[in-house]
Amino acid sequence: MGAADVVPGVSGGTIAFITGIYDTLLESIRRVNPKLLGILKDQGLKAAFTHINGFFLISLFSGIIVSILTLAKLISWLLVTHPIPTWSFFFGLILVSVYHILKQVDKKDLIRGVFMLIGIGFAYAITVLKPLEMDPTNINIVIAGAIAICAMILPGISGSFILLLIGMYAPILGAAKSMQIDILLLFVVGCVVGLLSFSHLLSWLLKSFRDTTLMFLTGLMIGTLPKIWPWKETLTWRTNSHGEQVPLLQHNLLPSDFETITSQPSQLVIAIVMMSCAIALVLILEKFGDQD
Repeated sequence: MGAADVVPGVSGGTIAFITGIYDTLLESIRRVNPKLLGILKDQGLKAAFTHINGFFLISLFSGIIVSILTLAKLISWLLVTHPIPTWSFFFGLILVSVYHILKQVDKKDLIRGVFMLIGIGFAYAITVLKPLEMDPTNINIVIAGAIAICAMILPGISGSFILLLIGMYAPILGAAKSMQIDILLLFVVGCVVGLLSFSHLLSWLLKSFRDTTLMFLTGLMIGTLPKIWPWKETLTWRTNSHGEQVPLLQHNLLPSDFETITSQPSQLVIAIVMMSCAIALVLILEKFGDQD
């Protein structure tokens, strides 16, 4: 989940769904509420820790934090030096994840199909929004954390892409690379606030309207596929807060058109191999999940 959350366009929530821990994750987070104080008072620390599935949460979030801190530089380097193979892998990952989630929908009908279309439209609208430029003040960092964590636990909506849209991706990623503890702590505070509030809503939706919610989440994933299409032409650029030139408006191309327009190799064979690797990875994880 941590590796996925580093990449704009890929959601850690998608990875949670693939690995079969999504419902457990939401339920464990949902139990961190005022009732926990009563359990702590009446039954003690051990009972409270067990109530929130403490070992699961510690293992998961330790993995996410370690992955973000260790893979931030690697993912950033891969996206710059080997963009087509890297985006191809994540494209395949999202593509097969759509199949994986649809398999979990018990009843597919017109109404649920409409919710999937709404999800597609919502996600696609987000991908074409013009990025903002928020100043990395303390309060903005907390707000960014709260917004991004909500997206991170939604399959299909990338928390890092939301950070990119509000102009906070570079400051947060830079803080992770250089270990700026003050910025990272503020971001974590925002994440905790957003996570504890949003998880209750999402958990309730999955319990009360599971098929409809899954169809909407599937739509979110489909809607973000154009964002991570490997072959793009950059039409306009912008200067970020570090004075670096980064893509602003991009146009998706067919592999053959990519070679013609950019005079660069499409790396089609490598792209297909990477997509296939991602698909195989998900199917293997799904197989192990079924055994459990």
